[in-house]
Amino acid sequence: MIPIIIIIISLILDGLLTNFFPFTIGNLSIFTPLLTIVSLFSIYPFYLKNSNKYYMIAIIMGIVYDLFYTNLLFLNGILFLILSIMIKYLYKNFEVNHLNIILYVIILITIYEGLQAGLIIIFNLVPMSFSKLFYKISHSLLLNIIYAEILYFTINHISKKYRKININ
Repeated sequence: MIPIIIIIISLILDGLLTNFFPFTIGNLSIFTPLLTIVSLFSIYPFYLKNSNKYYMIAIIMGIVYDLFYTNLLFLNGILFLILSIMIKYLYKNFEVNHLNIILYVIILITIYEGLQAGLIIIFNLVPMSFSKLFYKISHSLLLNIIYAEILYFTINHISKKYRKININ
């Protein structure tokens, strides 16, 4: 139940924050939200023993994200699946702590934005350049790192209190 609540809150916050902060190319706020991707990373410990369920949640979360925010059905479903595979690899092979979360969020946002930019270039949806990609990545890190740290602290506190999951 906790992961679903985190996902719903993240989806809602993504929508709310994009309404409050500038979200046009060339005028992005340094608080550009990609909170749903951060929540995808944060909920993985709840699915350590059931990766297939985690992958299904990632695909569904991506499709819902597409329906609400991008109007490109299945694009984020596929991208979120790729990110969830990457997240599983990070959790299995590396330690997760407050400092490493910063690096992992940077990696995940860079992969997400890079894949999205690659698809935009392939299908020629809008003009895209490396400088625009770097601009989007750099303007989305601050808020998402803060959100990841808050989620990590909250989930770690819940796991210690109820002994439901193990983050590391």
